[in-house]
Amino acid sequence: MNKEIVMMSMASEAEMKPYRIPQLAKPYTDYDMIQRHTELPPFSDGRGHLLYIFLNHGSAAAVRNGELYTLVTALVQLGLDTHEAIDRSGGEPGGDPMRSRQLKVLAGDYFSSWFYQLLAKREQIEMVGVLSTAIADFNVMKAGLYTKMKAMVLSAEQYLRHTVQLNMRLFLSFTPMIEESLAEVWEKLLAEFSQCETVILELARSNDPASAQQGYCYWKMLEAATEDELALLRDKNIDPKDWKKLKMKYKCDSLLTDKLHHSVQSIQGLLQGLKDENLIRELGALLDRFLLQMKISGQAAVEG
Repeated sequence: MNKEIVMMSMASEAEMKPYRIPQLAKPYTDYDMIQRHTELPPFSDGRGHLLYIFLNHGSAAAVRNGELYTLVTALVQLGLDTHEAIDRSGGEPGGDPMRSRQLKVLAGDYFSSWFYQLLAKREQIEMVGVLSTAIADFNVMKAGLYTKMKAMVLSAEQYLRHTVQLNMRLFLSFTPMIEESLAEVWEKLLAEFSQCETVILELARSNDPASAQQGYCYWKMLEAATEDELALLRDKNIDPKDWKKLKMKYKCDSLLTDKLHHSVQSIQGLLQGLKDENLIRELGALLDRFLLQMKISGQAAVEG
């Protein structure tokens, strides 16, 4: 009975605590030098918020440290995504593009390094090991993807699937802390939210050939491109007008938008299967944010 009272108390406390990870991350991410000379990837707010919600419905340690765990995971993910942005950069050595690349290297290392310090300060040494293992796994998976990309043996669907799996990896580390009865739905929702965030980013990138090359649109075009189109796609300085024509011909943005709608429908179906009203309400609010992002991404795709 006492144990039940304690768990109820912790759950109530967690429920009252608002999600504020983006605000907590700002002291670590908002540096004038970085913001002036380079562009950072978006914060993994969807996956982070999802993790925070489920940790608050998990073990006692998860409830107690949910905010810390979500913050450090988001910082590590931002570091990995910042390094990923270097590989997509089309800048040539010298001048501002080179400075941007150098800052991305330093910023990625800087964001990633904070998880050691923040966890060690709270004596969460075991979690340092858990996230370190996840980072190592991420890098192995990423190397495997890059090998396939270099060998040109990748379809657009395979690229998207591998990218979603990469974007899930850090967050899956916390599955043992999720309440056992919710573990399965947690993993399914994480997969769908990860796909949503991945697709939204692909849509945002798709209007810029330099950023979009090696992304979903690029691999989709390669699947059916003519010889002349292949020559254009291999050109690192492809004209934006040519890129836009190819995107329209192969319906890249429409395919991505369809995937986004499908994932949202899957999330809605998963929510309908839940019984915890508080959990449904929290997840519903998170989904509403994705619906807004969908609307914004759709408008950007049309305007692009």
